[in-house]
Amino acid sequence: MSLSNFVFTSESVSEGHPDKVSDRISDAIVDAFLGADPLSRVAVETLTTTNKIILAGEVRGPASVTKELMEQLAREAVKDIGYEQDGFHWEKSDVEIFVHAQSADIAMGVDAAGNKDEGAGDQGIMFGYACKETDELMPAPIAYSHAILRDMAAARHAGTAKGLLPDSKSQVTLKYENHKPVACTSVVVSTQHEEAYSQDEIREIVRPFVENVLPEGWMPPEEEFYVNPTGRFVIGGPDGDAGLTGRKIIVDTYGGAAPHGGGAFSGKDPTKVDRSAAYAARYLAKNVVAADIADRCTIQLAYAIGVSKPLSVYVDTHGTGNVDELKLAEALQKVMDLSPRGIREHLGLSRPIYARTAAYGHFGRKPDADGGFSWERTDLVDALKGEL
Repeated sequence: MSLSNFVFTSESVSEGHPDKVSDRISDAIVDAFLGADPLSRVAVETLTTTNKIILAGEVRGPASVTKELMEQLAREAVKDIGYEQDGFHWEKSDVEIFVHAQSADIAMGVDAAGNKDEGAGDQGIMFGYACKETDELMPAPIAYSHAILRDMAAARHAGTAKGLLPDSKSQVTLKYENHKPVACTSVVVSTQHEEAYSQDEIREIVRPFVENVLPEGWMPPEEEFYVNPTGRFVIGGPDGDAGLTGRKIIVDTYGGAAPHGGGAFSGKDPTKVDRSAAYAARYLAKNVVAADIADRCTIQLAYAIGVSKPLSVYVDTHGTGNVDELKLAEALQKVMDLSPRGIREHLGLSRPIYARTAAYGHFGRKPDADGGFSWERTDLVDALKGEL
C-alpha cells in the first residue's frame, strides 16, 4: 500500500556539471552524424577531466564527420557552456578521440533486410511517466530543481548574475498530502563561483532564482535554505570531478519519482531503444494523463536486440485511472507503432535534435518547431479516447 502523505526529494545538475559536459559533447556528435545522414548509427561516450576530453565509441555514418570535426564540436560545446578556466578551458584542453566503426554483428541485428524489419539496437527495459503535479505533467520536485538551475544559467550567460560559474547542483524537497505537493520543506543549491565572492553573497545571488520558481508562499524556512553548504565552491567542473556520459540518468528523467530501466540517453542514435523507447514511453504516459484517463501513469516497454516488436507493454495508473489497464495497454499499441522504426518515424527522431536535451531534463520541455522534444506533444489524446 503506497503512502499518500510523505516528503520527497529530487535533484538536478547544470549544463556545467562534469557529467553534463560529457553528455553535451556526446550528443553534439550524434547531431553531427544525423545532420549529415539520418540513418547514421552512433554510440559515443565522453570522459572529461582536468583539461582533458576523451571520446570513445562506435559509429557508422558519412565520412564527412571526421575526427577533426568531432574535436571541433567538443571544443564548441565546452565554449558554449562557458568554460574558460585554468583547469578546464575549451581552447586549451587536450582532446583525444577513439571512435571506430560499428560492430558488424550489431548492424546485422539492427538493420532491416528482406522481410525483416529494423530491430532494436539492444535488449532492455524502458519506463515513461507522467502526472498532474505540474503544467508539464512532470513530478514537481524535479521540475522545480531543473527550473532553478536553468534560470541561473540563463542569467549567467546574459551577464546579469555576476559571480556565478558553470558548475551547479540543486535539490528540492516537497511535502505531499494525498499524493499532492503542498509545501517545500528544504532547498539546496551548490554553485561554482568566482573566488572574490563570499558564501553569504552567493546565497543572496541565488535566492531570487529559488523564490521565482517555487509557488508563492513555498519558500522553505531560512534554516532549510542551503546554499554552498561547504562554504566555498571555486574549483568545479571537470577540473574538480571527472565527468562521464550517461551518469545522470535519474536527473535526465523523473528525479526518482518513477522507475528507470538503467539505460542512458546521451551519445546514442534513435535506433537505440534506451533512448527512443524511453521517449515513446514518456509520450504515451503524458497523453494518457493529458486525456484525463489517469492522474498518474507509468509505462514500461521491453525489447530484445534485433527484434522489432516490443516484448511487453505494461501500464500502471496507480489507482488513479478510469479504464482497465490491460485495455489501456492494448489501446496504446493501436495508436502508436512501438517498433524501433515506428517510434523513430512517429516522433521524427532521426534529426539533429539531441544536444539541447543534454541538460535540464529530457522530459517536461516544450516541443520545438524543428521536431525537438517531439515526445512532449499531446497529439494522441483524441485517438486514445476514440480507442477507449
